[in-house]
Amino acid sequence: MADEAENAGQGENAHGGLEAGLEVAIGTDHGATDAAGMPQLDFATFDNQIFWLILTLLAIFFVLSKIALPRISAVIAERQGTLTNDLAAAEDLKRQAAEAEESYNTALANARAEAQKIAQETRDEIQAQLQVEIDKADAQIAARASEGEARIAEIEAGALATAEEVARDVAAEIVRALAPGQDVDADAVSAAVTARVRG
Repeated sequence: MADEAENAGQGENAHGGLEAGLEVAIGTDHGATDAAGMPQLDFATFDNQIFWLILTLLAIFFVLSKIALPRISAVIAERQGTLTNDLAAAEDLKRQAAEAEESYNTALANARAEAQKIAQETRDEIQAQLQVEIDKADAQIAARASEGEARIAEIEAGALATAEEVARDVAAEIVRALAPGQDVDADAVSAAVTARVRG
């Protein structure tokens, strides 16, 4: 029994010593923590903190000034150059579009004037050809009218001669019928008929 109590006491001592050692190792000594507070606010380490702060800021400044800022400046310059080139190209395209529109309008106006000129020339040519055809038709109509009049006059002359001949024969037969047995003077009958027909 005595041995068991002694072993138990040694175990408790060892356990207590182990806890104390762990507290020291991990910094959970409540007295030390309460006394020191936050390490950043410890005035004893301000010199170290300021040194490392300055060193870090210098390193950051060096990295930014030598690596990052030149690349950023190059990218900005490249974008500015691209923007300037694009604006210049846009202005050039705008100018070309304006010139093309002006050329189109000029060509359209010239085409309209040429079309009107061609239409007027065509109208004049058609009118001239029509006038020639009208004159030709008028000449043919006049010639045929003259031929018709001549033919009518010829027919009238033939009809008149035929009528005179028939009138002579009829007059001679009437005279023979009225004076049977007498000789009919054909020349006197013909002269009388001619005088009567031609009035």
